Amino acid sequence: MSSVRFGSARFRTRLRRALTGAAVTVASVAALGLAAPQAGAVPAWPGGPEIPGETPLVPTVPITPVANFSAPSVFPSAGSVVGVAQPVIINFNEPIDDRQTAEQAISVTTTNGPLDGHFYWWNDSQVRWRPSEFWPANITVTVSAGDTTSSFDIGDRVVVTVDDATKELSFERNGEVIKTMPVSLGKPGFDTPNGTYIVAESNREMVMDSETIGIPHDDPEGYLLDVEYATRFSNSGLFVHAAPWSEWAQGSQNVSHGCVNVSTENGAWFYDNIKRGDAIIVVNTAGGSARQGDGLTDWNF
Repeated sequence: MSSVRFGSARFRTRLRRALTGAAVTVASVAALGLAAPQAGAVPAWPGGPEIPGETPLVPTVPITPVANFSAPSVFPSAGSVVGVAQPVIINFNEPIDDRQTAEQAISVTTTNGPLDGHFYWWNDSQVRWRPSEFWPANITVTVSAGDTTSSFDIGDRVVVTVDDATKELSFERNGEVIKTMPVSLGKPGFDTPNGTYIVAESNREMVMDSETIGIPHDDPEGYLLDVEYATRFSNSGLFVHAAPWSEWAQGSQNVSHGCVNVSTENGAWFYDNIKRGDAIIVVNTAGGSARQGDGLTDWNF
């Protein structure tokens, strides 16, 4: 085997190919058929192992975008458990002019790996993020937004379907329908809008006042009622709630002002099994589509 002059361009090429990441010894050089340096010889490139003319590899360090906002509030809050339809809501302390820069300073990660999703702005001081489809069940989500971090859990997959064609509510958990119940929806003129809604809150007892939706108490359609087991699923005043006064109509006709009426027994069961962020899907009504901007209709646009 012919020898190669130590320090020549040919030597450097063969050495890089054969001994990448390995220590160069006299034995290894000889095994390559290279002329070993003489004892006491001056190194071909004093000062280090770098090969002349070669740029050392430098590990890439991710650059964290600088937030253009002070520490915001993030919902869901740390440690909470929410349903698969719950979006991430970030409220800023100031209006955001450069939305793109703000989005780059926000990350959403999960224990289930990366998820497709998108930002959408409610106004200049609030941005939301949701996955392209409902969250996977029983994972942990971590949101980092500038100096604020929140880790929360997604619970069981609960999807409730309310079908006006059958006047029935179907309660599904993790892909299995575990309960159905007859319902009465909004009567003509107060038809319940179709769409996918997000559960906001559940109230063991509450007062329902028609004046909050613009109907005076002395109007023929006015009301002021003490209601049990009321679960809100729209900011405009739609609830699943116990309505013993309409049990005669549940399963057969619509008599409410837009809410989903169920029996007291079924209302109690629903109250005990629903949670914030679960999905309620209303179909086959004469009420058109859920109003965008309602605050709990994120899945409709």
